[in-house]
Amino acid sequence: MRKQNYLTAFVLIGVGLYFFLQQLHIPILAELATWPTLLVIIGVSLLLHSYLTRDHDKLFPGVILLGLGIHFLAVSMYPNWVEHWSVYAIIIGLAFLVRYQKTKSGLYAGLATLLIGLFMLLTITNNQFSTTIQQFIGILEDYWPISLIILGIYLLIKRK
Repeated sequence: MRKQNYLTAFVLIGVGLYFFLQQLHIPILAELATWPTLLVIIGVSLLLHSYLTRDHDKLFPGVILLGLGIHFLAVSMYPNWVEHWSVYAIIIGLAFLVRYQKTKSGLYAGLATLLIGLFMLLTITNNQFSTTIQQFIGILEDYWPISLIILGIYLLIKRK
């Protein structure tokens, strides 16, 4: 089979398995017979195609679709799963980092997006972390003029 047909083959196999397992009416798999599973199938197909054909343009959308599919499945299956925009930032950051692994582009965007997402997720899920951040911001608000003084002294002392 030519490499350009891999993506179509993977999607057809995945969707075919999805509908076949849905027709079998297996109780354990009934929770997975939803539209997020199709996102996971298409995301995995894009990733398989990308790695097998060395066509790394499909890594980013593959990770995004896989991540969104897993997230939406988890939201429907686990009542304590976090439904917040920070999860989407984490998925996008991971997509940038996976793409960086092969193409060497997007490292800083991936790290920044991932760190912002993780920071916001920790802020909403961990009260101790949130309290610490609020205290730190309070200290910065009180003492920010000192940083201006230190910067001014540094500029005076700095050698040319």
